[in-house]
Amino acid sequence: MKPDSINIVQIIHETTQKERAEDFAVCWIKDEVETIEIDHVPYKNVSNSIYFINPKHEWKVLKKDSTSSCGYILYLAPEVLNQPSLSHLHINQVRIFNGGEIPLFKLSPGIEKRTQAILEMIDELLGSHLNHKDDAILSLLNTFFVYCDGQCNIKSVASNNNSKTNVVYNFKSLVNKHVLQYHEVAHYADLLNISPKYLNECVKEVLNVGSKSIIIEQLLMRSRHSLKFTSKTIKEISFELGFTSPDYFSYFFKTHTGTTPSALRNN
Repeated sequence: MKPDSINIVQIIHETTQKERAEDFAVCWIKDEVETIEIDHVPYKNVSNSIYFINPKHEWKVLKKDSTSSCGYILYLAPEVLNQPSLSHLHINQVRIFNGGEIPLFKLSPGIEKRTQAILEMIDELLGSHLNHKDDAILSLLNTFFVYCDGQCNIKSVASNNNSKTNVVYNFKSLVNKHVLQYHEVAHYADLLNISPKYLNECVKEVLNVGSKSIIIEQLLMRSRHSLKFTSKTIKEISFELGFTSPDYFSYFFKTHTGTTPSALRNN
C-alpha cells in the first residue's frame, strides 16, 4: 500500500470536515457531537454512530465546545478496499460505500468498545516504523468491518425520520445497563413506555431478530467473558447475571450454545 492510503484523525475540534477529496471516509462518532452535515443536510442524534461516506459527498462534523476526542475519521483510499484481505468481506461485496444512500450503523454496546480499541491500534500503527505494519493494519481493518457487519448492530441509512431505529437503540442501551436485573422483554417495554408488541415490531424491522434475542445475546456475551477470563465459580456467575439458580443458568447456556458452562471453561 502507498504510505498515505490510510489515515485516521480524531474528532477534537468544534468543526471537523472532509480533508481528502478522493478517499472514502468512515466517521465513527462517540458522543458530544451535535450534528453531522452531509451535502449540507444536518443530521442530529448521532451519538454512537458510524457513517460510511463515499468521496462524492461533502460532509462535516460539529461538536460541542470540548477538548476531548469524540470519535475518529478513518480515510481509506480506493485501493485499500481492493486489498485481497478485504475484498471478500460481505460489507465490501455489497459496496457499502457506493449505494445511493449513506449507510449508518449504531453499534451494539459491547462492540462499541472493541471498535474503539481497533481504531486506536490503527492510529498507533500508522505512526510507527514496525515491520509488517501494513499487514497488521489490514488485519485490524478486516476485524473492524466484521464487527460493523455483526448481526445485532443497528443498520440503517442516514435519515431524519428514524423513530423505530431510535427505539431499538434505546432498548439496546437499556439492556446493556440493566440485563443483570431484567431478563424479560416486558421490563424494557415498561422502561420505554411502549408495549412489548411494539418493541418487538421495532426490533424485528430494524434488526430482523426478536427482542428476546438481544437480551440473550448480552447474557451469553457476559457469560462467556466471566467463564473464560475470571476465576468466579459458575454459581457466582449465575447469580451475578440474575439467574435464579446455577442449574437454570447451565440449562440456559447449553440451550443457546450447545455446550455447558463448565465445558466452555475447560476448553
